[in-house]
Amino acid sequence: MSADGHNLPPPGARADWTIDQNWDRYTAAEHQVWIKLYERQSALLPGRACDPFLRGLDALDLHRAGIPDFARINEELQRLTGWTVVAVPGLVPDDVFFEHLANRRFPAGHFIRKPEELDYLQEPDVFHDVFGHVPMLTDPTFADYMQAYGEGGLRALHLGQLHNLARLYWYTVEFGLLQTPAGLRIYGAGIVSSHAESIFALDDPSPNRLGFDLGRVMRTPYRIDDFQQVYFVVPSLQALLDATLADFGALYAWLGAQPDVPIDAVLPSDQVFTRGTQAYAKAGGRGRA
Repeated sequence: MSADGHNLPPPGARADWTIDQNWDRYTAAEHQVWIKLYERQSALLPGRACDPFLRGLDALDLHRAGIPDFARINEELQRLTGWTVVAVPGLVPDDVFFEHLANRRFPAGHFIRKPEELDYLQEPDVFHDVFGHVPMLTDPTFADYMQAYGEGGLRALHLGQLHNLARLYWYTVEFGLLQTPAGLRIYGAGIVSSHAESIFALDDPSPNRLGFDLGRVMRTPYRIDDFQQVYFVVPSLQALLDATLADFGALYAWLGAQPDVPIDAVLPSDQVFTRGTQAYAKAGGRGRA
């Protein structure tokens, strides 16, 4: 996304920044990149990704013959939750992004990374956007959360609170963890689309894994150039949706009087998940910082 909501769309894009995917123009080599990435991740994610993601992956059948045709996957996605995927030329302005989400449209990059970029890409490509994000949009609760986030984003733009709301997106949609009876599971697109971070997020002892608290999340900056130093764990997707449906007016006023929390900090009020012999267990306090 861009912080400037007044940019004109690039040549060839419509007023809402969408473009045709032109699926028939992908080369055999580009399809092979998708297949290699898909097979690597789909072998790794059982037991790591949450059940709604894995069910979405099956429902949309994203493997097939390479890069998915948006028109095809939209038929099933529309049937399940009323969402569609629209192609965009790259990062889009914030107001455009939020407008799409608020209307149950997910903007996805249409290009795919090169073979030498399998493990890191600065700008989201079609694998990150479609493999990482779209399976969760088949889950009705998460689909509602994304729509609510888009609606909240439009309000945040007018209130000058985008920096706080962006942190919510980062620590949930991109890098969120979910608490389940079987242990912590991944649902964030930035993790499930990354081979290395799919392992790091659950297995590495270095990052903090903290219980989700809306105010705490919005006070926590993030970095985009390394593995995460903190992950926030939601108790359920319904709890995540419920938190987002609340009126943020009072929260934004409260945040205006609070300092940011350093990324690597653990506060006395944080709910900390520590690694046990079978799964993560809660330790420490709980409540708003």
